[in-house]
Amino acid sequence: MTSQIDPQTEIELQAAAFRRLQKHLMEDRTDVQNIDMMNLAGFCRNCLSRWYQEAAAEKGIEIGKDAAREHFYGMTMDAWKATYQTEVSAEQQAEFKTSFAENVGKEG
Repeated sequence: MTSQIDPQTEIELQAAAFRRLQKHLMEDRTDVQNIDMMNLAGFCRNCLSRWYQEAAAEKGIEIGKDAAREHFYGMTMDAWKATYQTEVSAEQQAEFKTSFAENVGKEG
């Protein structure tokens, strides 16, 4: 971290970067499937919404799973799936089981 940036500005820059990532995944790259993100990077839109929910809980703010996802997706999960989700191959499913166990299963 650059020492010239004060803590509040750092928080604001991090928040701006997160909002840009959110917009990128919500609007610019709806073609990128969650399963591919999870298999390649170890996280997906659902992980981001869960992290948002967990951060809220740390501040004493209760946000349900569906509300956190809707906040991150910009629509309900059912609407997202109907609009953007594609079929998943057996190979993707197998990779996902491993990736989920390595990245999500160990957290909770």
